[in-house]
Amino acid sequence: MLVLARKQNQQIVIGDDIYIKVIRMEGDVVKLGIQAPISIPVHRQEVYDEIQKSNQAALTKGPRAIPQLREKQPPASTSFRRGLSVSRDAAPSEGGPADPHSTNKP
Repeated sequence: MLVLARKQNQQIVIGDDIYIKVIRMEGDVVKLGIQAPISIPVHRQEVYDEIQKSNQAALTKGPRAIPQLREKQPPASTSFRRGLSVSRDAAPSEGGPADPHSTNKP
């Protein structure tokens, strides 16, 4: 492990595109700013450990069973309304369209 000493506002460069800067020191806590490409995940150690634990648990549980979908059947007592009489000159009844072939006249 490489150990470096840095003062406030000083940086460490890793490769060509990762920068770690000492932002502030508060007692025994050091605040760091990390600039890295979006493709490189950056986590605190405890968050990283939790992600790894969760990933491992997902792998050991095996694949989940996906329930098979069944075709929806209409209820047995379904009835359709037919034969609404509509006049050519009157507005359609029940909010339906007028039937241009209707023989009912007012």
